[in-house]
Amino acid sequence: MRVVIVGAGKLGYTIAELLSSEQIQVVVIDREESQLTAVKNNLDVLTITANGASPITMDDPDVSGADVFIAVTNIDEVNMVACILAKKHGIRHTIARIRDMQFLSEAKDYLKKNFDIDLMLNPEEIAAQEIYRILMTPAALDVDEFADGKVKLFEVKINKHSKYANIPLKDLKLPTGVLAGLIFRDHQMIIPHGNDSLQVHDNAYFIGFPQAIEKFSSNFVQQDSRHIERVMIIGAGRIAKTLARMLIKANVNVKVIEKDRERCEDMAQLLSGDSIAIYGDGTNVDLLAQEGIASADVVVCLTEDDKLNLMMALLAKHLGAKKTVVRVYRTEYADLIEKVGVDIVISARLLAASEVLAFVRRGGVVSVSILEGARAEAVELIVQSGAKVAGKKLMEVNLPKSCLVCAYVRKNKAAIPNGNTILEPGDRTILFCLRGATKEVMKWFN
Repeated sequence: MRVVIVGAGKLGYTIAELLSSEQIQVVVIDREESQLTAVKNNLDVLTITANGASPITMDDPDVSGADVFIAVTNIDEVNMVACILAKKHGIRHTIARIRDMQFLSEAKDYLKKNFDIDLMLNPEEIAAQEIYRILMTPAALDVDEFADGKVKLFEVKINKHSKYANIPLKDLKLPTGVLAGLIFRDHQMIIPHGNDSLQVHDNAYFIGFPQAIEKFSSNFVQQDSRHIERVMIIGAGRIAKTLARMLIKANVNVKVIEKDRERCEDMAQLLSGDSIAIYGDGTNVDLLAQEGIASADVVVCLTEDDKLNLMMALLAKHLGAKKTVVRVYRTEYADLIEKVGVDIVISARLLAASEVLAFVRRGGVVSVSILEGARAEAVELIVQSGAKVAGKKLMEVNLPKSCLVCAYVRKNKAAIPNGNTILEPGDRTILFCLRGATKEVMKWFN
């Protein structure tokens, strides 16, 4: 398979990195030679200095013979034109980054029908939805849903008071419908077995039925925790606007601080009720204290500067904020940021890249969630007819140890598997796979 990516910015780089690690042939195009430097130096891909929205570029044999065309420049119109040209030149599948919310809210169906774009990406909207889901589950570091909401993923930090710590999993009495699927410990992802146990400071991933997971998650909520009522957002960019709308709709009081007057005024137009936008510097201690940061349930730092977001999150913690969320551009900072006390780290481009990865894999793959900076994946797929895993007990299939079958849905009903479970063609199955193992694991299900 060959994939062409137009735009060598942060998102384009992340997508190229993920796809090339799957041994997919990747071609990256950008009209600016300087933009391609990092790609050339770090990734095993072909680069072309050219205008990705030009018919001349489309005639290049390395482009015209591609299976998937992805346009992720910073200009929506360029991405749309590039995808139209790609289809005209025989490329079957196209993906466009579209950041203008008006396009997506008012003309999404029109774009899909008339421009024939297969997947439209809005990283900021994806990130806002992810933050919102996590904030609505007080104890969670991450929350995700599979099989149209029939299966739920819940990530939590194991603290020293947890009743689930230091007990072998074979002796751990988890509720019916809940499975311990992954452990993140000392920068490593572990697929646990019966003799493994959860340790203090582990990030534990549980998966199961939504109602069971929601009830189970209450075991990790501190006594002084509650569903959020007040959120302070620092930075009024695209993610902040989308997130603020979601929170206000959920009757959460929102206070936004932005040092750019024009952005601040734009945000003020969107807010309603008691929510307000404040023109000021989010690093100003006096301003933060005056605006009641100590009483905020959550402080969300969404500026475009990773280091500034980290500094503001630590400052918020120092001033009494209960929980902090930080948006990062550079995913390699995520571990460091969590180590120094930030509760939740979000990467918009990694979330968007996971959607691209699921689309490119196809072959029954419904969705992909990238976990812990791409150290592992939660993959939702449909068991194909004739697959090696179909019609046999899981204990007899000898699946690689780098994967775990966590749940499956058959005839609209979710179930947690065991060794005697037999998967059938058409089952929607959720797997945990360690980094680099997914391509090999997929052979058992296709």
